[in-house]
Amino acid sequence: MAAEDFRTLYERHVGHVVAGDMKAAIADMVQENIPAVFEGVTVPRGAVNGFEIKDVRLEGERQVGETIYDTADGVIGLRSIWELHDGEWKAAALENFPVSGATA
Repeated sequence: MAAEDFRTLYERHVGHVVAGDMKAAIADMVQENIPAVFEGVTVPRGAVNGFEIKDVRLEGERQVGETIYDTADGVIGLRSIWELHDGEWKAAALENFPVSGATA
């Protein structure tokens, strides 16, 4: 998959999160990694007031997407690490990253 194609996939995934469609967002994830992928990670769990995709990049054999979400509970920097599974890119891991100037 070309970098542009992954960006399109990642933007669609972020759109699911922003829309609150967690069923669709979770469908983009490696199913056997759930629920462990959420342990110790802060994710949007309700209305998202705004978002900004900060980076989409290739790291070795993985794709990485980073988005800042503005939620009622505060600002969340969320990185998702995607791996190729059966020919499809799936989010395999999540981690938070610090957001400059955020109060969360």
